[in-house]
Amino acid sequence: MVGIIDYRAGNLTSVARALTHLSIPSIITDDPTVLQECERIIFPGVGAAGQAMQDLKRTGMDEFLRNAIKNKIPVLGICLGTQIILEYSEENSTPCLGLLPGLVRRFPSDLTDRKGRLKVPHMGWNKVKITRNHPVFYEIAEEAEFYFVHSYYPVPKNDSHILGWTEYGITFCSIIAVENIVAVQFHPEKSGRPGLQILKNFCYWSGKDAE
Repeated sequence: MVGIIDYRAGNLTSVARALTHLSIPSIITDDPTVLQECERIIFPGVGAAGQAMQDLKRTGMDEFLRNAIKNKIPVLGICLGTQIILEYSEENSTPCLGLLPGLVRRFPSDLTDRKGRLKVPHMGWNKVKITRNHPVFYEIAEEAEFYFVHSYYPVPKNDSHILGWTEYGITFCSIIAVENIVAVQFHPEKSGRPGLQILKNFCYWSGKDAE
């Protein structure tokens, strides 16, 4: 069973539908005792960091996540769920979970590329440059594109924690992978076949970088 954390951050049903399409059982819950029975945890989210942290603390999900990481349960962060695993977000000046060292920054307001001014939030399809092999990204083609919707991006303190980069005016971290944590800034549940492949790989992953 895959547990999907409910902390009022949105996009939960899209993740559950993607898992149903893959014939993988899942449950959406804000009850840590229910999640303790799950073999894997997905930490999705669309919303603001400040409110999200309030809801995580209210339900006890903050401590649940810390314990899940310590107990080597495979955890997949998506979008806001990826940002909140770091120490601090510029959004609402929010202290976050601190599961990994690093912070979350907002895209510059004057973001540009060769074609001119870029919009913030970053919304649409982009490629991800994956820097090393990882079981969760098995059979993901180099030309694959993924769907992004965000104004903030993760900045891990340790470069070795970064598994993927994306270009959008600047080069930013779009995949984090450390031991039993994988976290993506894009939305695999909205990214077609490559996104479904990532979700499938995660659901059969033991929680180790190399297998």
